[in-house]
Amino acid sequence: MKIDARTKKNGWEKIARILAEALPFLRRYRGQYFVIKYGGHAMDDGETALRFARDMVLLKQVGINPVIVHGGGPQIDAMLERLDIKSEFKGGLRVTGPATMEVVEMVLSGKVNKELVQGIRNAGGVAFGLSGKDGNLITARKVLPGGVDLGMVGEPVWVNPYILRKIVEEDAIPVVAPVAVDESGQTLNINADHAAGAIAAALKAVRFLLLTDVDGLMDPDRKLIPELSMADAQAAIDNGVATDGMIPKLQTCIDAVKGGVKGAVILNGRDPHSVLLELLTPEGTGTLISDTP
Repeated sequence: MKIDARTKKNGWEKIARILAEALPFLRRYRGQYFVIKYGGHAMDDGETALRFARDMVLLKQVGINPVIVHGGGPQIDAMLERLDIKSEFKGGLRVTGPATMEVVEMVLSGKVNKELVQGIRNAGGVAFGLSGKDGNLITARKVLPGGVDLGMVGEPVWVNPYILRKIVEEDAIPVVAPVAVDESGQTLNINADHAAGAIAAALKAVRFLLLTDVDGLMDPDRKLIPELSMADAQAAIDNGVATDGMIPKLQTCIDAVKGGVKGAVILNGRDPHSVLLELLTPEGTGTLISDTP
């Protein structure tokens, strides 16, 4: 397609306008940490994964410090099926015995983590892949939700952000797999949302972005709720506005803000450039939870 002078001029004017609108946000966020939980379903889509990698590189280039914590449920399911290892769930949570834990660690710390690191490299950036076990990043404890024994499943109890800060100082993007150890050295599978929220609190991040496959929290009329205080978010859980999988996501955001994060956002990771739209436009996207009364 031939681009005439008028079209080119209008295009550059649009770009200039977008950049001008974004400048106040770039100045506000320069040098700040953004912890982004990136889900396994979005990673299955090659075009979405490519856009995500490019957006992370762009944030780094403009002086913002993204830290990525990824999931990998679909990839784990596929590998368990391939190895003919039965995957059992209790209360919607995966039971993780020793054989399953081996696969979880192999897929998360190996395949998924390194593919994401390579994607960032292909997009022109530098990334450093690690798990919660590396550098004593995450110490965890075994959990028994509702008294149910899920095997080698844990939750973060302590995060050492030093190693992440050192990676950032070297102009690289940390990419973290949610596998950790307890005080005895036992490997535990950690929910990626919980790991990301704990890391965001430890870094005192200005934003914790929880990418999912929905636009955010909806009101009873199915309209997006753009912003909530912590009290309102808790009320949404208590009065049934938040249902099913949205409940633990809201709780993770509340806990992150209580831990010192300036704001946590639930947004649709499948929407093109949703992270950039949230950070660099006045209206943002998704549902923001903050400590605003």
